Amino acid sequence: MNSSALRHLWFVIEETQTSALLGFSDAELIQQLLKRVEKDKLLTGEETNTMRAYIRSRVPLIRDLAMARSA
Repeated sequence: MNSSALRHLWFVIEETQTSALLGFSDAELIQQLLKRVEKDKLLTGEETNTMRAYIRSRVPLIRDLAMARSA
């Protein structure tokens, strides 16, 4: 996954409402973030799988950041 895709993903996370980041199950959160990224960027199947794995590994961090935003 290239740096542009990573930057875009974190932009999408920052733009996503805190309630959505905290309210979805892990699987729903991963799917929603992937959908938003894919809407803006054309990803290959391999890139999608890599990004899915990356998001899955970062779910606790994403939720921590969302909780910090809501405080």
